[in-house]
Amino acid sequence: MKCNLPELRRGKLKSLLNENKYIRVMEASNGLSGLIVERANRNGKEYDAMWVSSLCDSVLKGKPDNEVVDFSSRVKTIEEILEVTSKPIIVDGDTGGQVEHFVHHVRTLERMGVSAIIIEDKKGLKQNSLFGNGTEQILEDKLTFANKITRGKEALQTEEFLIFARIESFIADKSVEEALDRAETYVDAGADGIMIHSYKSDGEEITSFLTRFKKDYPDVIVIVIPTTYSKFTETQLSDLGANVIIYANHLLRSAYPAMLRTAEKILEDECCEEASNEYCLSMEEILQVIRG
Repeated sequence: MKCNLPELRRGKLKSLLNENKYIRVMEASNGLSGLIVERANRNGKEYDAMWVSSLCDSVLKGKPDNEVVDFSSRVKTIEEILEVTSKPIIVDGDTGGQVEHFVHHVRTLERMGVSAIIIEDKKGLKQNSLFGNGTEQILEDKLTFANKITRGKEALQTEEFLIFARIESFIADKSVEEALDRAETYVDAGADGIMIHSYKSDGEEITSFLTRFKKDYPDVIVIVIPTTYSKFTETQLSDLGANVIIYANHLLRSAYPAMLRTAEKILEDECCEEASNEYCLSMEEILQVIRG
């Protein structure tokens, strides 16, 4: 494993963004999934960084994705991943919480060696964005949220840690103009980049936003999470102006059906032979995964 000291790891994301047209990021929610992201390689392609999702962290703890998992618990998950990997980490910071708490949280993450946090401009009890308009999504006042970004940036001790503003306008069924207005406000407040989100599968909102935003802000980092508009390739998104492409929950979503299938197969057979042979790594293979 490459050296993963905090002071060496923290700035890796910023360097990657300066060196590449775009970077690809995969969800990692514990040490094991972190190792998978660290080692995955197909035809010379690999993941550049890891995304620690609040959704995935909550689901793995059997809890709803509404910020019930507190920051201290999130830190323990991040530490678990940091300990066994070397790639840069981007943390899903939900709304960032109270601004007085947020300034301390970014200092903690910066000190740990995390590279960035993304916070979203919603308020009230968090509702997962992919619920779309099936549940009420309330946006924070843009100036209030901009102040949180500014305060977070002022609290940092280095120039390596990045704070990104996640715009939830499309999740709340607002217009492209409203999203662009918020983006301008957040960039002016000091955000290192913008994450634009959409629950619609056609990708038209994302396409429109990227085209118009990048015309005025060609050098500002834009992050996308193509969970719903999954037909878009990395090349297509990059050509539109996306700089970071996050696959935010795919390891968790693939792990659950595999574990459920194995559990049900053992119930069906009243023994584990077929489940072991059909669905499971051998003990030798799993021990090899965690060999130091």
